[in-house]
Amino acid sequence: MRIVFATGNKDKMREVRRILGGLNAEILSMKEAGAEFDVDENGSSFSENARIKADVVYALLEEKDPDLAGKTIVLADDSGLEVDYLGGEPGIYSARYLGRDTSYEEKNRIIIERLSDAKGKERSARFVCAIAAALPGGRGLDTLGKMEGQIAFEQAGENGFGYDPIFFLPEYGKTSAELTEDEKNAISHRGKALRAMEELLRKEDL
Repeated sequence: MRIVFATGNKDKMREVRRILGGLNAEILSMKEAGAEFDVDENGSSFSENARIKADVVYALLEEKDPDLAGKTIVLADDSGLEVDYLGGEPGIYSARYLGRDTSYEEKNRIIIERLSDAKGKERSARFVCAIAAALPGGRGLDTLGKMEGQIAFEQAGENGFGYDPIFFLPEYGKTSAELTEDEKNAISHRGKALRAMEELLRKEDL
């Protein structure tokens, strides 16, 4: 059995392989599987977008190589940052927030600026990750993970990516980008969703 994770993000693939490495399956990125597709994620939630991506990529892989269809599981995720002070923005538009070509350093700077008057619990935020699995025979599995925190007053840390440098975790006294890889995987939204998915996949005899 092989697992194709529908992403080309190297940082994400490293997390996926680290957490799902105990499964009896080869874990490939879309590029490694010889399938790089752009999927229109037009759902209204993280879970809907993950399901759309998993099902579309599975169908395209099946069309590309029908012989491998019964030996492939496609995993797809959709994740992002929800800032309560901003009414839940950027939410499902996290990757496209303020424009796809806008750097995350600039996105992070603008979010901090927009929360200049917010204090304490007003700065509450969370990372959300939904993971969908498309299995042979048209079956599907879905999980959801969240990590609660606050928006920091300044960017800090170089261990993460995206919005990690502004996501402050009071219990650690540091941002997500200042955590070690092991610390982050233990508490992150993606880590929680992946471990929940791992449990479901083990029930599929993987």
